[in-house]
Amino acid sequence: MRIRGAVLKRIGDERPYATSRPIAVVELELDEPGPTEVLVRIEAAGVCHSDLSVVDGNRVRPVPMLLGHEAAGRVERVGAEVDDLAVGQRVVMAFLPRCGECDGCRTDGRLPCTRGSASNNAGELLGGGRRLHAVAPLGDGDDAVGAGDDVHHHLGVSGFATHAVVDRRSLVPVDDDVPPEVAAVLGCAVLTGGGAVVNAGRPADGDIVVVVGLGGVGMAALITAVSLGRGPVIGVDAVPEKLARALELGASQALSPADALAAGLKAPVVVEAAGNVRAFETAVALTGVGGTTVTVGLPAPTAEATIKPLGITAEARTIVGSYLGSAVPARDIPAYAQMWREGRLPVEALISSRTRLEDVNAAMDSLADGAAIRQVILFGEDDAASSDDDQEAGHDHR
Repeated sequence: MRIRGAVLKRIGDERPYATSRPIAVVELELDEPGPTEVLVRIEAAGVCHSDLSVVDGNRVRPVPMLLGHEAAGRVERVGAEVDDLAVGQRVVMAFLPRCGECDGCRTDGRLPCTRGSASNNAGELLGGGRRLHAVAPLGDGDDAVGAGDDVHHHLGVSGFATHAVVDRRSLVPVDDDVPPEVAAVLGCAVLTGGGAVVNAGRPADGDIVVVVGLGGVGMAALITAVSLGRGPVIGVDAVPEKLARALELGASQALSPADALAAGLKAPVVVEAAGNVRAFETAVALTGVGGTTVTVGLPAPTAEATIKPLGITAEARTIVGSYLGSAVPARDIPAYAQMWREGRLPVEALISSRTRLEDVNAAMDSLADGAAIRQVILFGEDDAASSDDDQEAGHDHR
């Protein structure tokens, strides 16, 4: 079937991206789902730093690549071996599928799935290969592809499109009462930020939780820590508007990095969610005796931080890396949806703006400027209809 999607043609273009336009919204050919795969009509997709890090070259991925890894939509077709999803059901996409068989999958979320990580790095789906093909030539130089050639998937999702074919193990169903944009944000920002607190930090009653970096993931960590009600929650960021927003969302205090360090702030649990060296070093410095620094940010591969090892040893402190919030998506996404349903987790408050697929380059600029918490691309019925007017009705294999 024919779809429309936002394809990254080149890595490392000069900013502003709204001018250099490394991402093009184009027609693509999408294969039918394989036996263990599902065709999803996308309803909403969040714009995340993990997308920007591919655009700016901090995360090396093959191109051309259809971006987007935080998305939600409706099931339109299911493969012959998929018997637990129905056509019309709303699903959240998880950007790291779990095969359920490797050593990583046996760690209750602590380690990523080995097969899922390998397929993500190759720009493929978990079952192997690609389901996206160029309708017209795409890319430049050595990265160019011709009409009919494969286009890479982003983290097994490629959600910046009207439709996606994904592996069943990349999907978590949610009830219809969860709106599309809330469902989308559950799949990355909340899963990653919330999991950094719940699964990796594990604050005890009375513990202070500090969150360094208040973008989408950091703010999700903050509202999750507030929802637990175990102790004061403090936000740290260099952007005054984000500090003000943190206070509105229940933070006990909101401080600049300089003010937090000058005040001698120390906490048992500190989450770093900015993805840069200074933020990581600040988070380590703010961690108290016996405390845990949880780092979820993704800095450039060449980035190097400076810390004092003696303080780690003598004060019995721990530094923990947490990818995807150390989560098991099938377990954790329904739990966060229930917290939202009960009014304890204001996921809507993470959404700073809503935009269109055609404005994706400008959305990357806004993200790079530090102005956005979470931008969400919304798709309507008209987008789906225009992508393939001759699409046949889906079949329910249940």
